[in-house]
Amino acid sequence: MAELPTKNKRGITLGDKVEDFHFNSTHGPLSLKEYLNGNWGLLCSHPDDYTPICTTELGELARLDNAGEFSRRNVKVIGLSCNDVESHKGWIEDIKAFSGQDVHYPIIADKSREIAAELGMLSSDDLDKAGLPLTVRSVFVLGPDLSIKLTLTYPASTGRNFVEILRVLDSLQMTSYRSCATPVNWVPGEKACIMPSVTNRDAAEKFPKGFEVFDLPSGKGYLRFTPDPSQ
Repeated sequence: MAELPTKNKRGITLGDKVEDFHFNSTHGPLSLKEYLNGNWGLLCSHPDDYTPICTTELGELARLDNAGEFSRRNVKVIGLSCNDVESHKGWIEDIKAFSGQDVHYPIIADKSREIAAELGMLSSDDLDKAGLPLTVRSVFVLGPDLSIKLTLTYPASTGRNFVEILRVLDSLQMTSYRSCATPVNWVPGEKACIMPSVTNRDAAEKFPKGFEVFDLPSGKGYLRFTPDPSQ
């Protein structure tokens, strides 16, 4: 039997494309490309089944998924840990009991740790009873072309904030198709910033709602705001 990986193979950086991989899951055997089918992807790893923080997180993921928060953004959700499928299926009953939500997204059973090692999700601190590394609490947002748009890693003691993750999804999707960026604490409906590479002449064409240039002491007109171009 091949030795299971105990260390991450490489670091994933923004813009990297994830190679299509096959996996076993609570939905049976699938491939990443097959499952996403041209949609955006939200891959969330968790350290272990039958643990308190992970139970609250996957319950909230199920609530948002069932409420259509991901489907209306063309996002498909995937969970992942190093537990096997039977463990996942048993744990889902606890998630349902706690959250009152059915879990419709697949949870990958990465027992071999191959996917976790490839994506840099293996912990150097948290080990299972056999002394093998558990997965860290990571978030990957994948574009339709399987490129990495966002990575977040949380310590085992801190549950994820899915309000922030939805906000980032909205920002990523809006800015992926327009020459703008979102400023601090932006939420949908608020003004966006026009990218410095866009001239004022081009900005007038790209942003028909108009834009304003903030007057700065430097005299450099780089801080330009336009009404949310996605609305």
